[in-house]
Amino acid sequence: MENTVRILVVDDEERIRKLVRMYLERNAFEVEEAEDGKEALNKALEKHYDLIVLDLMLPEMDGRKVCEEIRKQSDVPVIMLTAAGDESSRIHGFELGADDYVVKPFSPRELVMRVKALLKRSQAKTEAAPQEVGHTMSLHGLTINMDARKVIVQDEEVALTPKEYELLCYLVQRPDKVFSREELLRDVWNYQFFGDQRTVDTHVKRLREKLGRNSEKVADMIVTVWGVGYKFEVRE
Repeated sequence: MENTVRILVVDDEERIRKLVRMYLERNAFEVEEAEDGKEALNKALEKHYDLIVLDLMLPEMDGRKVCEEIRKQSDVPVIMLTAAGDESSRIHGFELGADDYVVKPFSPRELVMRVKALLKRSQAKTEAAPQEVGHTMSLHGLTINMDARKVIVQDEEVALTPKEYELLCYLVQRPDKVFSREELLRDVWNYQFFGDQRTVDTHVKRLREKLGRNSEKVADMIVTVWGVGYKFEVRE
């Protein structure tokens, strides 16, 4: 079926994989499994999935590394599944690109509801995306090709993760407007991270570092507005 939603479930415990699979398939999702990090990464990069349920603690390669590698090439929604429920673990997971975080032991019904909610947000974001396609923006050494999703700084391409690219485009298209971290989480990530706003700071830091390797002037256009958030300021 064309409209079947395909989900990859990654966990080293077969019991958990089968449980999650059973509940997802009851809701008409197509499910594939992976039992370690390397298998998960290979499948995630070779096939199309609409969402990935990813355990944090995995053999071969842990879930954080898998998520980090996936984010270099894909913006597929990721739900992190883990026994580590402390704030620092959640924040680190979000910083690496996870979209949601479910702590073990968990309710399979709740996981299914989170999957549905995340898919709905992802679909809404995809439907809104065409307004960003079809043109190029250039200013003071920075060029963004919306068709190719490429960022050029001083005639050299800058490799950004999907989320770094979206954050930059969002700010650039609204110059001089100040956005709070809450607004950026809502509009760029399409999700409220339980108040974990430091993921925005981390992405801004990485974005500045990458742009700054080619031009400090371009990097400095992303301005911190203390006590509020961030804005993109065009400086002559």
